[in-house]
Amino acid sequence: MSGIKEFEGKAVALDRANVDTDQIIPKQFLKRIEKTGFGRFLFYDWRYQAEGVLNEEFELNKPENQGATILIANENFGCGSSREHAPWALLDYGFKAVIAPSFADIFHQNCLKNGIVPIVLTEEEVGFLLAKGKENSFTLSIDLEKQSVTDHEGFSAQFPISQYWKAMLVNGWDEIEITLQLDDKISAFEQQRETALQI
Repeated sequence: MSGIKEFEGKAVALDRANVDTDQIIPKQFLKRIEKTGFGRFLFYDWRYQAEGVLNEEFELNKPENQGATILIANENFGCGSSREHAPWALLDYGFKAVIAPSFADIFHQNCLKNGIVPIVLTEEEVGFLLAKGKENSFTLSIDLEKQSVTDHEGFSAQFPISQYWKAMLVNGWDEIEITLQLDDKISAFEQQRETALQI
């Protein structure tokens, strides 16, 4: 993964609570064996009407929201099943961060593991951003090192993130790369173990 320190992007508001993973990526699209290609199925039952006709009223389909990279959602986003395909679909669509008052635990963890920044803000802060997003499109700046979300009109909020996951995202590491950083120590341990068995 590439590292994420700070970025600015267009935000889109999805003012719906308890959005579960089957709504994020419906089960009929889980047969793919790659991590890519799920973006076109994101929120499929909301984005499309019968026979695949685009639902022009859905938030992501509106012209002013095209190219959005920051999703603002409501409480308990990502609940339901533990399918990792949900963050894969969000990432493949182009989202780099999701802002909500709360997330389902497993979904939150899956976002972090796949390079999406799940940002928890207060209900008041998220409510402000959702209301702003309903009026018109706008941009937000996310600074992972400072753990801040800002806009160009004075909005500013801080968000929590563990130091472990902060380092992982900033440096673009995954859990395999973290393990490989300990390769010398692992090799030394294996050598000591092999020597001890020979005695």
